[in-house]
Amino acid sequence: MLSISTKVERIVTESPFLSEGLRRGLINLSELARQLQPQLQNDLWKPVGQAAVVMALRRVAGRLPDRDAQELVLAQQSGQLTARTDLVEFTFRRSDHIDDCHRQLLERAGTGHGLYLTVTRGSEEVVVICSRPFIGLVEQIFANERLLARLENLNAVTLQLTADSWRTPGIYHAILKKLAWDKVNLINLISTHTELTLLLEKEHTGAAFSVLSNMIAHKH
Repeated sequence: MLSISTKVERIVTESPFLSEGLRRGLINLSELARQLQPQLQNDLWKPVGQAAVVMALRRVAGRLPDRDAQELVLAQQSGQLTARTDLVEFTFRRSDHIDDCHRQLLERAGTGHGLYLTVTRGSEEVVVICSRPFIGLVEQIFANERLLARLENLNAVTLQLTADSWRTPGIYHAILKKLAWDKVNLINLISTHTELTLLLEKEHTGAAFSVLSNMIAHKH
């Protein structure tokens, strides 16, 4: 049977937010222990005192590394961080005809040199994110589709990742966690094999760019 300490350590290590909070000393141990008591008693099949849980949390916090065990290494190349401005996001209800709209949009938009256009199809919704010059085209092609939301005055920051970044557990969490600590609100995420694009409100773009710039590892 698991001990209280072992079970507490397992709970903490399985939650990146608990691990980060304990490592930074941001969590009230007594309150966290009170919150964990019901789960621990249920899992361990015995009464668990709050003091014992607090002691176990202190031990776990003392063993957490001062920094992330694995540094996030981003692509070492020019253009690894790119910003795009003045974007608009449309969200449409998916219909039987919306795939035709998607194809027509890509055909008529052409290469759109220097402009941004992406379409994401979900099970119930379709999202179109585009540069402002494409707005009229999107409105025309999707005129008969049900518009669920329209967000304007957005910017995007694209981060270049290494080709093997998919092998790094929690790589997206590491990026999003740092943005969350700096209170950067994200509107949407778009990813490819080596690119992660963050869609943000204008006022958060500078902070996001700063956070991501600081994450880029510089080789000497």
